[in-house]
Amino acid sequence: MSAQVRIERDGPVGWLIFDHPERRNAIHRAMWEAIPLRLAELDADDDVRVIVMRGAGEVAFVAGADISEFEQSRIGPGARDYDKLTERAFRALADVQKPLIAMIHGFCIGGGSGIALHADMRYAAEDAVFAIPPARLGLGYSATNVETLVGVVGQAFAREILFTARRYDARAAERMGLVHQVLPKDELEPFVRKLALQVADNAPLTLRAAKLCLSDLGRPASERDADTVSAAIQACFDSEDYAEGVAAFLAKRRPVFRGR
Repeated sequence: MSAQVRIERDGPVGWLIFDHPERRNAIHRAMWEAIPLRLAELDADDDVRVIVMRGAGEVAFVAGADISEFEQSRIGPGARDYDKLTERAFRALADVQKPLIAMIHGFCIGGGSGIALHADMRYAAEDAVFAIPPARLGLGYSATNVETLVGVVGQAFAREILFTARRYDARAAERMGLVHQVLPKDELEPFVRKLALQVADNAPLTLRAAKLCLSDLGRPASERDADTVSAAIQACFDSEDYAEGVAAFLAKRRPVFRGR
């Protein structure tokens, strides 16, 4: 099927794939709607320990929202409904409980950059190109998305990115902290697969607690949920995995974590 968000499973790694290569993986309405559904499937699968996002084909991660829908969806009365649709997708990305990695090659523009910014870790090929161009379209970029951008690159770079609407190559993105590391294109996927397996080998409850804590720290103090974070941390100490981790450490063997 053309133009879809699909998932694949490879052992403990779940792949979220933006598959619309004829339009550089641009996201249309049905794909925005599918993002929360596909993420929920992977988040609910106990065999999946980490999720990796990627674009189909060799040209793009995601080259933004599908411009062909703009006249119908982003002008006039339907514009707010479209914004709510994208907001639900971004919220789903933000709320995923498992570690989320973005593997970026080629175009990562507009909504593609927005998707990537919600990943916990971002790794790019040398051919990656980044931009957030609402200023070239006359669109209002939501306060939530601006906050996410500032949280990753800081105020100074966020102002430059939004005010200039320019494109940045992978090395510039790395200098800003937009991506963690840049690799030759043929090395990107093997590197990310190895990294994902390394993450997946760790204790799932500990990863969940750490992600909850980090997300909570990103909120204003008045909105933080200390009780939920504390409960997640305590669940680690109460778990079979904690006993297994201690036993494996004492026995100098590799632990086998089961997420309980």
